[in-house]
Amino acid sequence: MTIILFILILSVLIVVHEAGHFFAARRMGVKVEQFALGFGPKLFSWVSGGTEYSICAIPLGGFVKMCGDERSQCKGNGDEYFAKSPGQRALIVLMGPVVNYALAYLCFVGVFMIGNIDLEATQKNVPAVVGKVLAGSPAQKAGLLPGDRVEGADGKVFTNFSEMQEYISAAGAKPVQVSFSRGGQAQSLVLTPELHKTKDLFGREHQVSRIGIQAPEPSSVDKLVVRKYGLIGSWGKGAQELWSVTARTYGALWDMVTGQRSAKEGMTGLIGIFFIIKFAASIGVSFLLHVVGVISASLAIFNLLPVIPLDGGHLAFIGLEKLRGRVLSVKAEDIIARAGFGLIIALAVFVFYLDFERIGLIDKVIKLFH
Repeated sequence: MTIILFILILSVLIVVHEAGHFFAARRMGVKVEQFALGFGPKLFSWVSGGTEYSICAIPLGGFVKMCGDERSQCKGNGDEYFAKSPGQRALIVLMGPVVNYALAYLCFVGVFMIGNIDLEATQKNVPAVVGKVLAGSPAQKAGLLPGDRVEGADGKVFTNFSEMQEYISAAGAKPVQVSFSRGGQAQSLVLTPELHKTKDLFGREHQVSRIGIQAPEPSSVDKLVVRKYGLIGSWGKGAQELWSVTARTYGALWDMVTGQRSAKEGMTGLIGIFFIIKFAASIGVSFLLHVVGVISASLAIFNLLPVIPLDGGHLAFIGLEKLRGRVLSVKAEDIIARAGFGLIIALAVFVFYLDFERIGLIDKVIKLFH
């Protein structure tokens, strides 16, 4: 079911993107010869209005083939892509990312209409109180009891259970001095966390520290904080979220370029997206819709990078043509396009490597050779 959901979401994002190019081209009087979803062998196809629509075997992309979209093949007809003005061609290219951006906005609006889980507010509602102490755990051996309120550790003050959990998880196997209150009386003790293996979102194992306590039962704390904003308020909140996602994405790109963030932290590919969608689907419709919105916005932003064969690369060519008053030579365009394709392929291979490393496949391969 996750695979089907992944393919469905990916297909919707691709179709929406290519539909932007398709309808803009039609509007500008450019003949669209082919609209394809996927790559590789055709599963089936049909012709309507002079355009061949096809579904291909590999659903990892798509394309719109316009009449005369390669200058070497232009015949001088008025319905060709290069027969149009630079402004018209720029609009055709730009509409792909624009509709992906519009889809992201609609997804965020839907999230706030359905109900958005405020994780930060929810976590703040869970006090740093011991709900249960596991048998044989460091907490039990040190003397912690259910109902004890943990005030802090090693001088750090905790305001909720999440803060305490985060600190303990990163503490390692070194002794930690815990301050707590029991029956209104301040006390302290020293305990040593145990290292446990846990799996992350991508199924990869990590070692984290545990002391063997659980949060209070849901009945004893406030439930999830779900915020709904109604029909009118959701449009404003959706715009705020779209702006926030855009700012964070460009911020992450800048951090990677300047070396402040590793590519492993800031990038993920199809494999990573698959696991993210799987996790989101397990949470609920609202969370899944939010993830789809983030992916759609990210797709728009990525496509606007000034590299051929991305839309941003074509826009850069059109901008250069406008500045120079004439197009580049076919040879120059071909050299730049080949370099761009090489860069995108190298980037794709690198991102796949990062995804394989996240899920532990690289480590398994290395162990086989050792």
